[in-house]
Amino acid sequence: MAATPREVLTPDALALVQSVARAGSFAGAARELGLVPSAVTYRIRQVEDALDALLFDRASRQARLTDAGAELLREGERLLGEVDAVANRVRRVATGWESQLTIAVDAVIACGIVMELAQAFFEVAPHTRLRLLDEALSGTVDALVTGSADLALGVPLDPGTFSGLMSRSLGELPFVFAVAPHHPVAALPEPVSDELLVKHRAVAVADSVRRGDGLTLGLLAGQDVLTVPTMTAKLEAQVRGLGVGFLPEPMARPFIETGRLVLKPVLRPERRVRLSYAWRDSGPLGPGRGLQWWLEQLESPATRLALLERHSGMRVG
Repeated sequence: MAATPREVLTPDALALVQSVARAGSFAGAARELGLVPSAVTYRIRQVEDALDALLFDRASRQARLTDAGAELLREGERLLGEVDAVANRVRRVATGWESQLTIAVDAVIACGIVMELAQAFFEVAPHTRLRLLDEALSGTVDALVTGSADLALGVPLDPGTFSGLMSRSLGELPFVFAVAPHHPVAALPEPVSDELLVKHRAVAVADSVRRGDGLTLGLLAGQDVLTVPTMTAKLEAQVRGLGVGFLPEPMARPFIETGRLVLKPVLRPERRVRLSYAWRDSGPLGPGRGLQWWLEQLESPATRLALLERHSGMRVG
């Protein structure tokens, strides 16, 4: 009797399809897996017979996925991800610690403080993998909403508008308008009007959201824009005189003190951004021990302030 799809579609078989697709040939997958090519061919043929579908086009020297094979690959990756997720949940139930904890870190958060916390975390949870994501603007909370992250630091939006999220205040971050002393805007009469600013290039951090257009803050209609991936890159660009714009005051402070940036009053309201940290509601199980540890650290006012203020290690001289 021929094997049924349920009998042949094992995690090992799905992983084998992934390997052949990645290697581009049965022989390449065999080398990668330490098998003989005939064994790989036989196991793929078993899956094809059970599904009554050809997974790879063998007309050329390359093993190219058919449409049916591409669909199995997509669904197989999803199923393997579910298997991993089940294993993680079982391990968490057994030990209380997550196998992996993912934290989305906004561009305005002090990286050095996050690393200090990560170091302390590994001392109590050496077997939990930690993954840090660089995010900006609405991308920070979107990482939580889409399930890409378990915790988000520096959310500029109100997380309460998103179902399934819990949040607390991180603090208020002041922004200053600062330019390089050699930039033309530095010589303009104060306060500088929008009519004058629009003639000069702005520097903006790209919103890291993966869906839609994301947020745009502080830009004028018709203004030329240099878009950069991080707040550190924005700071570097403005120090070099590549453009102008608002910067987090703690990040700009050492450069202002050394004269590499100058404050420039503008005809706009003072800009202060309220930031939060947020995490996904874990349901009846509650947060795992890893997430609990991070939330306990964030209960400290000193830690919250340091995440906004202590941008150490940046080149000032």
